[in-house]
Order: sequence, then C-alpha cells, then structure tokens
Amino acid sequence: MITEAFRRLVLLAVFNTDVTRYPGQAGSIPVRLRSSPGRSVAATAFVSFAAREVCVDRRRDIPRTDVVLADPRLRAATERLGREPVKAAVHAAQQRARAGKLAPEDVTDAAVAGLPGTAGGLRPVLNATGVVLHTNLGRAALSSAAVDAIVAASGATDVELDLSSGKRARRGRTALAALAAAVPRAEAVHVVNNGAAALVLAATALAAGREIVVSRGEMVEIGDGFRLPDLLESTGARLREVGTTNRTSPADYAAAVGPETGFILKVHPSNFVVRGFTSAAPVRSLTGFGVPVVVDIGSGLLAADPLLPDEPDAAGTLRDGADLVIASGDKLLGGPQAGLLLGSAALVERLRRHPLARALRVDKLTLAALEATVAGPVPPTWQALRYDPEELRERTVRLCARLDRAGAEVIPSVAVVGGGGAPELQLASWSLSLPLAYAEPLRHADPPVVGRVERGRLLLDLRCVPSAADELVLRAILAAGD
Repeated sequence: MITEAFRRLVLLAVFNTDVTRYPGQAGSIPVRLRSSPGRSVAATAFVSFAAREVCVDRRRDIPRTDVVLADPRLRAATERLGREPVKAAVHAAQQRARAGKLAPEDVTDAAVAGLPGTAGGLRPVLNATGVVLHTNLGRAALSSAAVDAIVAASGATDVELDLSSGKRARRGRTALAALAAAVPRAEAVHVVNNGAAALVLAATALAAGREIVVSRGEMVEIGDGFRLPDLLESTGARLREVGTTNRTSPADYAAAVGPETGFILKVHPSNFVVRGFTSAAPVRSLTGFGVPVVVDIGSGLLAADPLLPDEPDAAGTLRDGADLVIASGDKLLGGPQAGLLLGSAALVERLRRHPLARALRVDKLTLAALEATVAGPVPPTWQALRYDPEELRERTVRLCARLDRAGAEVIPSVAVVGGGGAPELQLASWSLSLPLAYAEPLRHADPPVVGRVERGRLLLDLRCVPSAADELVLRAILAAGD
C-alpha cells in the first residue's frame, strides 16, 4: 500500500495544480500538498505520511558539531589536544555518517575513537623492516633514559645557568662534558644540529674563500639529492679535487696543498663500497702537510667496535692524527639528530665562536637526549644490532603460532644497519613472512606496523620491535586479515 501511495504522490506532484489548505512535510521543509480533483484531504494526508515513511533521510539525524563537542570525553580531549584536532575527528565521523558508513547515533563514539594520541602529526611506528637505522622512520630510536631526559628538560631548565653562582654558564655544559668524557682524545667538543651542519660550519670557518682539498673518490651524495660538492661550495670555499674515483695517494694531497689551502678533508663513504683496484690515503699519512686535517666519519661511532670493523670511530681517527672529527648523533651513536665536532681545542673554539655557529646551535631537548645517550644505558640501536638470532627466531615462532592465517611462516632473513652506516654488514635474522596484501592494512594499523617487501612477500623482522609490542603486532595482523 505504501509503495502505491508513493507512486500516486509522485504523479500528483507532477501533474496536478490544485493545492490543499493543509500543509505536508518533505524532510524538515514545510510544503503544501497538491491534490487531484475528487481526492479527499484525508487521502492526501495519508499519501504524505506514506512518502515520509519511504523517503526518510537519516542524514538529518547526524548531530551538530557543537552537540558532539559538548560530550565530556571530547571536552577533556580539547583541553589535552587543542580544539582543532578534536574538531577534525568530529568532522571525520560526521562525514562517515553522511556517506552511510556510520549510524548517526554512533558519531560521538567514532569521534572519540578517532582522536589522535598527541597534538602533533607524527605517529609512533613499529619498525619491522629489519633496517636498524631507517631514515624514513627517524633513524635511531631513543633510549628510555633519553626520553626521560627530554621530558625533564621540556620546561624551564638550567641549560645556560650556573645555579651555584646565579650567573650565565656554557650552554649544554653537562652534555658537552659527557661527550668529551666518551672521547678522551678530543681536546674539545661542540654540537650543532646535524652532520651536514657540522661540515658546513667547518668549511665556513676554516676555508671560506680558500680551498678544500678532497679526493674525487669521496665526493659523495648524502641523501635526498644533496651532494657534498654543492654543500661545500655553498660556503664560499673552493674544492681542489685530487686523485681519481678509485685511487688517491698521499702524494696527490701533497701536490695540491698550498697557501690557499684551508684544510684537507677526508670523507668516509659510509653508504657505499668500491671494490677492486682501489686505494685511499689513510689519515695518518696526511698529517705532515701543515694544514688541518678534517675527517667526516659519518656514522657517529665514538669508539671501535668488533661488530663494525670497517667503520671508522672518533677516538681512533683522532689517534691517527686528525685535527677535527665530524660525526652524526642519530646513527650508530643511537641518539638524537646532531652534528658532533671533536678535536683540537683551537679549532673547536674557532668554530664555536663563528657567527654561523649561533644559527646552527641545538636546543635544550637535543642536549638532554644526547647526554643521556652518551652517559646512559645501551640505546635501542645497539640492542638491535646485537640481538641474539636464536632468541629472535623463538620470538617470531611464538608470534606465528598464534596466527590462524594461511600463508604465514617463519623464514631466515637478513637485517642491515641502514642510515648510511656499515653498508656491507649483514645481520643474520628471522622474519614472519605474510602475503603481500597485508602490507597496506598494517601500515594503517594503530600503531602502524611497517615491514619490507621481498620477492612478493611481506616480511616482518622483530629485531627493532620491543618485545612488549608483540601483542600489538599480533592484533594488527589479525585485524588486517579480517
């Protein structure tokens, strides 16, 4: 009956011109119903009622933004996150309701569920790639000690104040002291905001308008299209290239050094290896030419480690005669992004007092994290590098056993250092192998789980995933397969 009444209503609305004196309703808009000759008002009213029953639009039941924001849970979230992130979660839930993917009465709960964990846009990610220092995932994971130090320094702190005298003090003096203690061969140390900044500061302070002597085999690209020659020439220095791509001798440097030389630069090619007919001049062979020797070791290894025999370390490089060593803080050191400068007291002071140093200085949070990394417990980077393969296999097997999924298996795999360090080092590892279809849903999990794709399969290497997070990985896999 309702369907027939609706059909008649449509015909009447199109073809009839008489209008009753009784208004009907289309949604929430008052109208006057048209009626055909001889049709009673009661019949017309019934047709209107039938149309409303058939054409009700539930989108009109979606609660207004202000009503949703009045929910106590969202009011509390507004105080914690700010109004805009909370409104964005509300609007997203409303849009899902408008698209018919969510019932109007569930909008508020959906908005609460969609709230971000923090007011920032960066999301914590579980690194299951098997790349310990993954540049796209922020490189080194900080230790809990470093995180605690950041929180402690987030408010007012004595970063440049001597509490005993009440006078101004050396900025970050405790962090610098910890770094100096870790590398006793360094007469002085300084910290800027990243490794490239450290090199730019050295080139500007020591060689602006002069020459930097560097091997052609060490003119590296450091990532994202940035190249060492462009970086150095931007400082006003001129590059004096010596040797060839595969071979450079001490004699090549000796022939190039002259009155215009600012310094000799050695760059460790930490993200590639050249094999075959090759040779390079060791640092100790370049120390007698009367100019400073600056060595960029790249990866931030402060002392030699048997796991990384081919990686130069700061202490050893200074022992070999380097006047200034440059390293990164967020690679093998396992700390925050920072550029470390270690070496001659005269050179370090010259760099520290250069006007550019003020533009490149680090903030209190970086200093706090750096000190906690250098002086604190073993950071996650080194825990991951030294992870026992058998323990990793057992952990992965336990995870796989809890999965009721076809195609899930545990396989041997290889992990790498990443982050432009130890390019030939392979770490024996184990991975959970899943169908490729799991890759995207896992990246959208909460928290996201990022693995690597190899031979058409998704591999999840738990080496860099805290064991306490195994339950989160399991839950994400189960949800992705539903």
